[in-house]
Amino acid sequence: MPSITTRYFLQTAGTLLASLVLVACGKQEPPAPAATAPAPAASAPAPAARVYVVGTDAAYAPFESQNEKGEIVGFDIDVVKAVAQKAGIEVKFINTPWEGIFNSLNQGDRDLLVSAITITPERKQTMDFSTPYFDAQQLIAVKKDSKIADFSHLKKLKVGVQNGTTGDEVVTKLQGKSSPNIKRFESTPLALKELEAGGVDAVVADNGVVVHYVNNNVGAKFKTLSDASFAAEQYGLAVKKGNTELQEKLNKGLADIKTDGTYDKIYAQYFGAAPAAAAPAPAASK
Repeated sequence: MPSITTRYFLQTAGTLLASLVLVACGKQEPPAPAATAPAPAASAPAPAARVYVVGTDAAYAPFESQNEKGEIVGFDIDVVKAVAQKAGIEVKFINTPWEGIFNSLNQGDRDLLVSAITITPERKQTMDFSTPYFDAQQLIAVKKDSKIADFSHLKKLKVGVQNGTTGDEVVTKLQGKSSPNIKRFESTPLALKELEAGGVDAVVADNGVVVHYVNNNVGAKFKTLSDASFAAEQYGLAVKKGNTELQEKLNKGLADIKTDGTYDKIYAQYFGAAPAAAAPAPAASK
């Protein structure tokens, strides 16, 4: 039988052991640090609005030219700006020489063209056009003392034209492709300057441009002649072949500015009257 001392020792040891077991069973691991919530992802910037690049030969007043600040201005420019606003698109105008303007469209350097461009069957084979926005016709410019009375009189005379325009085409048909008397220039104003200097006998070009030049260069002493053989022409906004999406936007914009009177206001600003009250051949075409 164990002594009291031994028994007391065993009881005490048992109590201590039980206490240690309870403490071990009740021990808790320190709480894991709370997971940090991921930072909200930065919102992606809104995509920049598409800006359509517009090619225009800015040497064709009053349709397109550059003012003293170098800004491109004119009837065509105001029309496209109004169309773009109605269509909900942004546009940027780039001065583009006429000789390379159609290549710039086909190569994708320009999204559309506005430059007093006549809609012709030949051009429709390589590009698409909006609905017509301007009626036009060719016109002959000669000096006031000239004996030239009609287009047929130019058959064997020196005639200035802008290269690649419909004026170039009608004179080529009259004189023949190999005629040395057809003098081609980069712009109609250059051709008219040559007429003033006596280098050519006449200039055939878009009547809006010719009338504008004659009215603003009284010292040149020109007169103008129309001819029944000149067919009526129409301008259109040109887009790359197959670009129906942009073509439809432009057509909608044109329809809207004609319906709400915007087009008439722009027309009157440059030509003095709304189209309905204008002369039969109100202006011109390239």
